[in-house]
Amino acid sequence: MANSGVTNSQRSSLHGNWSSKLAFILAVTGAAVGLGNIWKFPYMVGMNGGGAFVVIYLVCVFVIGLPIMMSEIMLGRRGRRNPIATMRILGKEEVGHEKWVLAGIIGVFAGFLILSFYSVIAGWTLAYVFKAAANAFANTDATGISNMFDAFVGNPFVIGFWHTVFMTVTVFVVALGVEQGLEKAVQIMVPALLLLLLLLLGYAINSGGFMDGLRFLFQPDFSKLNGEIVLSAMGHAFFTLSVGMGSVMAYGAYLPQDASIVRISAAVVVADTLIALLAGLVIFPIVFANQLDPAEGPGLVFQILPLAFGQLAGGGLFGTLFFLLLSFAALTSAISLMEPTVAWVIESFRLSRKTAAIVVGFIIWLLGILTVLSFSTLKDMKLFKGTPFDNFDYLASNILLPLGGLMVAVFAGWIMCSDSSSDELDPAEGYIYRAWRLLTRFVAPAAVLIVFLHAIGVFE
Repeated sequence: MANSGVTNSQRSSLHGNWSSKLAFILAVTGAAVGLGNIWKFPYMVGMNGGGAFVVIYLVCVFVIGLPIMMSEIMLGRRGRRNPIATMRILGKEEVGHEKWVLAGIIGVFAGFLILSFYSVIAGWTLAYVFKAAANAFANTDATGISNMFDAFVGNPFVIGFWHTVFMTVTVFVVALGVEQGLEKAVQIMVPALLLLLLLLLGYAINSGGFMDGLRFLFQPDFSKLNGEIVLSAMGHAFFTLSVGMGSVMAYGAYLPQDASIVRISAAVVVADTLIALLAGLVIFPIVFANQLDPAEGPGLVFQILPLAFGQLAGGGLFGTLFFLLLSFAALTSAISLMEPTVAWVIESFRLSRKTAAIVVGFIIWLLGILTVLSFSTLKDMKLFKGTPFDNFDYLASNILLPLGGLMVAVFAGWIMCSDSSSDELDPAEGYIYRAWRLLTRFVAPAAVLIVFLHAIGVFE
C-alpha cells in the first residue's frame, strides 16, 4: 500500500460541516428515505408474497447495505471533498494512482441521472397532494382513477410543470448550503415525514384491515420464496439506502471527526428500515380494507390508494397527508442526489454555490424533459430498453448503482489499508471492525455482483 499517512484531521470540508451528529443522521436518513421506501418497498412486498420477502430484505439490509454505507461514509469523511475528488485523493494515498476516481465519477453521474427522472415522478406526488385536497378521488371507481392517472401522465405540459416546480424547490434548498439549506430542510422534513406516517398509521389501524396488513407483512410464508424473490430483496436492500450514487459519500465529507461512523450508520439503517415498514403498515391495511390487490405493482400508490381514499371516510384529508408525505420523502432524497454534482462543480470550476446549483439544476431539468415526454410523445419509442425514461432507469439502477457500490466496497475492504480504515472507524474496535471488514471484503461485494449480473441478464 502507498498510504502517505495523511489523515482526515489534516483536511477540512470546503462546504462546511453538519452542526451535530443528529443533523447528519437526519440528512442521511432523508437521503435514504424516499420514494423507494414509501412507493417502491410496499409494492415490491405486495408483488413478492409479503412476509417472506420482508425477512430476506431485513437480513440483506444489515449484511449488505450497512457495511457499504459505513464504507461510503468513511471514504467521504477521509477525503473531505466531492466524491470524484475524494476517490482521486484516496487512490493516490492508498495505491499511488488516481484510477479509483472512476468510482467517484460513477456515483456522481448516477445521482445526476437518477434525479433527472426522479424529479418527474416526484412532481406527480406534488400534483396528487392537490388532487387529494380537492377531493378528486371521491366516489370514483377503478376505471375512473386509472383514466385520471393516464390523462395526467399523458399530458407533457402538466407533468412538465410539476417537474419544474419540484426541481426549483430542490435547487433553492441546495443553493443555501450545508447548514442553511440541507441541514435546515432535513431538520424540518424528516420529523414531519415521521409525524405524517404516524398520523396515517392511526388512520390505517382504524381502517378495518389492519390485522390483515400486519399478517401480510410479518407472517412469512417461506414456501413462496424462490430465487427471483431473494434477488429482488437483495437488490432493493442495496438500493434503498442510497449507496453507490455519491450522496452518502458527499454527506460523509461534512461529518465531524468525533462522530462514530458505526453508530451513525446503524442509526440511519434502523431509521430507514422502520420508515419502510411503517409505510407498509399504512398502505396494506387500507388496501385490504377495500378488498384491493396488494400485488398491483408500481400503480399501487398512484392508482390503488387513490381509489381507497376515495371510498373511505376522511379520505380527502388523509389522502392529502399521504401525498404530502411522499413529497417530503422525495425532496429529501432529491437534495442528496443533487449535492454531489453541485459540490464537484464548485470545487472544479470555482463557482459560487448559488451559481453551481442553478447551472446543475437547469441541466438536470432539461434532461428530465425526456422523461416527461416518455409518457406521451415518446411513449412508443423502442430504442434499446424503450423510452428515454426506461433507458435512464435501466442504466442507473442496473449498471451504475451496482458498479458504484461494488467499487466502494472493494476499495474500502481491499485497497484501503487496515490502518486507514480502522483510524476512521474508531471507536469501532474489536469484533465490530472485524465483522465490517469481513462483510465488506467478501459478503457485500459478492451479493452486489450477483444482483448486478442478474439485473443485466447474465443469468436468470
